[in-house]
Amino acid sequence: DKLPETLHALAHPPKLIITDSQVFKTVYEQKPEESKLTSFSVLFAGYKGDIHYYVKSAAAIEMLTESSRVLIAEACTHAPLTEDIGRVKIPRMLRKRFGERLRIDHVSGTDFPQDLEGYDLIIQCGACMFNRRYVVSRIDRAKAQNIPMTNYGITIAHLTGILDKIVLTLR
Repeated sequence: DKLPETLHALAHPPKLIITDSQVFKTVYEQKPEESKLTSFSVLFAGYKGDIHYYVKSAAAIEMLTESSRVLIAEACTHAPLTEDIGRVKIPRMLRKRFGERLRIDHVSGTDFPQDLEGYDLIIQCGACMFNRRYVVSRIDRAKAQNIPMTNYGITIAHLTGILDKIVLTLR
C-alpha cells in the first residue's frame, strides 16, 4: 500500500522489483515502465524447480473446466492462515474463473501422491522448505504421468494476464 510513495522517494526507478506473487497485478500496474518485475515464488521456481516446465504447464490452466481436478502441493506443514495463498487465494481465483465445483485437493509436507492420475494440473508452492533434488523429483513424477505442473507465482501471473511480462530468472 506504500508502493507509489516508495517509488517516488527513489532517485531512480529500480531495475528490478521483487514482490509477493499475491500482489503481482497491483505492483505491475504501479511500477515504472523501465522496472522489471518478478516474485519470490517465480525466482524459487527457477532456482529449485524447472521454470520452463512450470511456464509451459501454465497453459493447462486454460484447459480447466468446472469438472477438473487440481492438486495444490505445499512444502511446509504450517497451520494455514485465514487468507492462505494455497488454501484460499489461488483456489478462489481458479473457482472464480472456472466454476465453484472445480475440485481442488491439498497436500503438504512430503505427502505428495505417487499416483497423480486424475489430476488435470498440479500447482506447487515456492518450495522454500525443500531442496532442489526433492522438488525436481516431484516434477519428474508429474512429467512421467503427463500431468502439467506449475507453481504459485507462475499460476498467479498467468491468471492475472502478466506471465509474459515478468522476469522468470535472474540468470
